[in-house]
Amino acid sequence: MQVGESIITPETLRPLVMRSLRRSNVRKKIAEYLFEISPSGSYTSDIAYNVKTTPTNVIGAIRGMNSRYRDDESLLGLNLIEQVESSKNVKIYKITDFGKEIIQLMKEKR
Repeated sequence: MQVGESIITPETLRPLVMRSLRRSNVRKKIAEYLFEISPSGSYTSDIAYNVKTTPTNVIGAIRGMNSRYRDDESLLGLNLIEQVESSKNVKIYKITDFGKEIIQLMKEKR
């Protein structure tokens, strides 16, 4: 990933990711839920049910939503989760290896 003239590596991205997860309980709960069900994934309404929020909040946290969730701080934008298309054109979301590493670090710091 490249922003302006600087190249963003996982080491430089880590503080931004931690800040993003601390600022949003919904992002944090979604990442933790996907970590718990890993290597499986889940779809929007199931994630919303399990983290006890609305599907709209889940979509905002995952993909970004102009006013509430910044695109560059979304779970997809931070490379914490990935989108996988299923055979029935349903969007399934799974945690990435980088996302697993971040959630593991957060759990160790508790």
